[in-house]
Amino acid sequence: MAGRNPPTTAAHQCHAMTIKTDSSSSSLRTHLDHQPRPLQFGTSGRRGLLLDLTQLEIYINVVAELEYLQSLPVDAGGITPGDDFYFGADLRPSSTTITMPNPSRGELAQAIEAAIRAVDMRPVYCGALPTPALTAYALARGKGSIMVTGSHIPFDRNGYKTNTSAGELLKCHEQPINARVLAVRERVYAQPADTSPFAANGQFKDGPRELPEVDPAATEAYMSRYLDFFGPEALSGLKVVAYQHSAVGRDLLPRILRRLGAKVFPAGRSEVFVPIDTENIDASQLEVMQDLIGEVAARHGPVDALVSTDGDSDRPLVLGVDPATGRARFFGGDLLGMVTAEYLNADAVVVPISCNDAIDRGTQRHIVEPKTRIGSPFVIAGMQAAAARGRQAVCGWEANGGFLTATPITRNGCTLPPLPTRDALLPIIAVLAAARASQQPLVKLFERLPRRFSRAALLKDFPRAQSLALLCQLTPGNPEVCEVGFAELNHVACCNAAQESVPVTTAETEILSSIRDRLRGHFSRNAGFGEITRLNYLDGLRIHFDNGDVAHIRPSGNADELRIYAVADTQERADAIAALGVAEPGGILRSLALGASGH
Repeated sequence: MAGRNPPTTAAHQCHAMTIKTDSSSSSLRTHLDHQPRPLQFGTSGRRGLLLDLTQLEIYINVVAELEYLQSLPVDAGGITPGDDFYFGADLRPSSTTITMPNPSRGELAQAIEAAIRAVDMRPVYCGALPTPALTAYALARGKGSIMVTGSHIPFDRNGYKTNTSAGELLKCHEQPINARVLAVRERVYAQPADTSPFAANGQFKDGPRELPEVDPAATEAYMSRYLDFFGPEALSGLKVVAYQHSAVGRDLLPRILRRLGAKVFPAGRSEVFVPIDTENIDASQLEVMQDLIGEVAARHGPVDALVSTDGDSDRPLVLGVDPATGRARFFGGDLLGMVTAEYLNADAVVVPISCNDAIDRGTQRHIVEPKTRIGSPFVIAGMQAAAARGRQAVCGWEANGGFLTATPITRNGCTLPPLPTRDALLPIIAVLAAARASQQPLVKLFERLPRRFSRAALLKDFPRAQSLALLCQLTPGNPEVCEVGFAELNHVACCNAAQESVPVTTAETEILSSIRDRLRGHFSRNAGFGEITRLNYLDGLRIHFDNGDVAHIRPSGNADELRIYAVADTQERADAIAALGVAEPGGILRSLALGASGH
């Protein structure tokens, strides 16, 4: 569908006039005291080092994104000048306050408010709330939204995520948005420095700025979404520890669980921001949570579970407690997704290639859609394709546990509206409700799943360029090749993303065999690995072994991190694979990287 031209309202004309070049004054660009580093799209949203996130840089990108949305038809996610536009933030300090005095950085939300006003939209500040709460509220009203969040990435970073009036920005939107960013950047930089609202350091001249009064309606609507669907007795009798840390939903989560009938014990609240990555829970974090469970149990008796979320509360964290021992067991997000989808009676599920392959072996194997690349935009595209083919109850999830729905979900006469963005509350409530309905502990509920176990780990401060160089050396030159099978010692079979055969030459076969041989040297039999049977290149490098082990290597899309996802027949083995991958200084990932650099 053809898009509309950008609007030419009085406000836009006024904005255009304020950034015209004034020959009597030098431009803003010549006055900047730093070299701007353009923001990039990551796996989902835009993220960067706080040092690079000037209010000027945020403003330029948001103005460009909103102008792009104003060029789209409303039924394609477009927004209309003069309409409400919703925004919110997590509890990361730089989201709403100045946190770096020299150079001054922070108050990202204030920059976003200014950008919303600049394109003739009415900013509605929904305050500190979960990302899915903001998105659900805006989508229900056919409006756009922006969440200021760095999610789980390190403290010295932040970012934001823009939603159209129909859902998340998809990968097809990124190129035209980036082109518009270039035009807006030129426009804003050309503004005379003395009339620009921005100082030489890229921050507002009149900062710090106050944010508008908080509109609590989005938070209340999100709570009603789950109270109406699950009902007041869904969690009756359960005793749950709510690990609060610095999650933006730390107060809302206990409120909702209590209204659903659970007895909830908030614990572990932190006034210092802690970036929790639900895909990378290590032994020390598990011990912290085990201690919280023990403290609550000592005062109030045995508990059933500990639940939490990441920083912006779109990724769940669930630990079941063994009633016999009091020990907690962590359930990976991909397993949470399987139980949730079963509880919701899904007839189509979409997951990325990094997820636990238990789904391919269990009762849901017949409703699994083709695996996608990693990132919610790819999962959403897969869900849209399933819904377009007539599936009635379509959902998806990521390895981090963020759960998405593309169609209305009906259960016990109640309907849950679709929410095609990562959500933490739905899987948390669903697995607790499933345990209560089955009258068994969470640990028993999850034992019904195929016995496949996963663990993820990462190397921090691993330059993305180095990660990409490593993968380049381990990837076949033919871009059509998505999967390589080694059926016999000297026989190589290749296929594309659609599982269609791709012919390979003798030279290509030799290259693929040499890649396998190189990987054998790091994933060795001495370390417990079997023979390599398959390599998948859909997103990163996923290595399959004949003993059932899986190791998946992929750079983070949001930070300088190199991740390894492990799947195995026991939790101990999955943990061991992940540990072998990120061991310092000579673990598998470091050794592979050294080989790639020629050392």
